[in-house]
Amino acid sequence: MTDQTSQPVKFYQTGTHTVGNRLLDDAKRTVQSSMDRSNAITSGHRACQGCGEALGARYALDAAMRATEGQLVAVNATGCLEVFTTPYPETSWQLPWLHSLFGNAPAVATGVAAALRVKGRKDVKVVAQGGDGGTTDIGFGCLSGMFERNDDVLYICYDNEAYMNTGVQRSSATPPAARTATTQAIGDAPGNVFGTGKNLPLIAMAHNIPYVATASVADLHDLEAKVTKAMAISGSRYIHIMVPCPLGWGSASDATISVARLAVESGLFPLFEAENGTLTKVNKIRRLVQVEGYLKMQKRFAHLFAKDGKDQDSIDAIQAMANHNIERFGLIDVDTTS
Repeated sequence: MTDQTSQPVKFYQTGTHTVGNRLLDDAKRTVQSSMDRSNAITSGHRACQGCGEALGARYALDAAMRATEGQLVAVNATGCLEVFTTPYPETSWQLPWLHSLFGNAPAVATGVAAALRVKGRKDVKVVAQGGDGGTTDIGFGCLSGMFERNDDVLYICYDNEAYMNTGVQRSSATPPAARTATTQAIGDAPGNVFGTGKNLPLIAMAHNIPYVATASVADLHDLEAKVTKAMAISGSRYIHIMVPCPLGWGSASDATISVARLAVESGLFPLFEAENGTLTKVNKIRRLVQVEGYLKMQKRFAHLFAKDGKDQDSIDAIQAMANHNIERFGLIDVDTTS
């Protein structure tokens, strides 16, 4: 017999312009929840199912458009984001958008900002964007120059931790032990080697630029807030966004947010803000998890869990990296009374 005093609980999607948003206060709604959203990237792009970069770019650029009241120019390096949004002769972009070479997006954005300054258009802001290959590797020199000159540009790196557009080759943002086309899961030390790579948010901080932040598609409110804050600051700004790639990482297309969340909750990808070279805010981990659960969700780490036995040494080494981040950035609150 059915209990007539109870009723089914209904769950509504609250991240888009749906009925569920009527349950939320305005301050808790994302930019995508409003009919005023710019749809900076509209339908028709060719991104893979579950693409973290498409999601991150849509929220980042729509937040920037809202912060500037639509007065925005975007400069895009070559890479996945450029390729899947602009298959000639079509485009999915709904704002002034320029495609540069793989490595000179910061320089082109600097030129755009200078031209706008000469024309007296202080109301128009410039965003440059690229993947980790075009940012941490090929465009690194141009980006450092932009930081050194403190040019009035926000640079956004969408980090999917490899050269996904050209066949999943290793970049300097590829984590240790990860399998890529150039770091195969073979030999005595399979996957990417330990002790290589670079941490670009920390390098950006070393330039003492006005604003540096890390963000994740696992927390879109935080991502939007950081972009909005960056657009209100003059000078060079840098936001590094983790955007899982189901194809390159070997994760399920419907698990992108879960994978990104585990990267944050394990301490492997700390979320923080810095101003003028000084750390100013850290997103505390609410539910600390071990790195093993994160690694198991991705086929690029499958060799660490082979049938003939786990590579416990490599797993422990990755866990040590997460523990170091937790201590370095103070990602968890320690009870000093216990």
